Amino acid sequence: MDWSDLQFFLAVARHGSLSAAARQLGVNHSTVLRRLQHFEQGLGVAVLQRQSGGYVLTPAGDELVARLGGLDEQISGAERQVRGLEQQIRGSIRLTSTDTLFASLLTPLLADFQRLHSAVSLQLVSRNEFLRLTPREADMAVRGTHEPPEHLLGRCAGRIQTALYGSHDYLARMGERPLSEHLWVGLDESLAHLRQAAWLSEHVPAEQVVARSDSLVGMLQCVRQGMGLGLLLCPLAEGCAELVRLAEPRPELDTPIWILTHPDLRRVGRIRALSDFLYERLSGDPRLAH
Repeated sequence: MDWSDLQFFLAVARHGSLSAAARQLGVNHSTVLRRLQHFEQGLGVAVLQRQSGGYVLTPAGDELVARLGGLDEQISGAERQVRGLEQQIRGSIRLTSTDTLFASLLTPLLADFQRLHSAVSLQLVSRNEFLRLTPREADMAVRGTHEPPEHLLGRCAGRIQTALYGSHDYLARMGERPLSEHLWVGLDESLAHLRQAAWLSEHVPAEQVVARSDSLVGMLQCVRQGMGLGLLLCPLAEGCAELVRLAEPRPELDTPIWILTHPDLRRVGRIRALSDFLYERLSGDPRLAH
């Protein structure tokens, strides 16, 4: 028995006509007839007989309907229940982002979301490299990037800005001098792809970079401790009383913030809810450029 044809048989048995069965199933008349013939061929016995008023069950069809005992309703009910579960805002969400975005933007928003949806469990994965968003790795990602992966669906919620900062202690210690004579904090080779790293490499001699970090959060801490000047993300730096902004954000260093998910998950209720929530909050966040 081909179970994919079973619904066609049951629809004709219930309604007594091909046209009524076609309307129920959302297909055309010829599709119902073809699937019904395929079903009978697979069984090797006729289960419906054509009469002037429509279709009636043969003795074999009567026996089959009796044996199935409402199986079609059970299947439909199970399908409705499973679809309903997918729309519910419950279950776990595995979200990946960078330590920088968790520290500067995301964690308070995620706390608000979890308070609104207490049936959701959040698993946070802090990675500076992109995950592929397979089921074992992550369901969603929030990333700063100029080139989001083409295989993912996403929306840009704004741009995170970068400006030049130094600590009060460092500036008092060094006094007035040209930028070319200052000490600097930079990024190591693992983050050499970032525009901050490229700018520093172009404008600052390597011997004046006294510390390098594999994390923008680590870089911030070095600048806070007075090790040198640094190009820092504004949402991170503006909350630090020890720091002074020395210039306005440089537009060429802006980084778009993307909320990303795999296309297969776009209709899952909890994923859609978190994506919409983060987009709404971030797109109105005054700490980002829009």
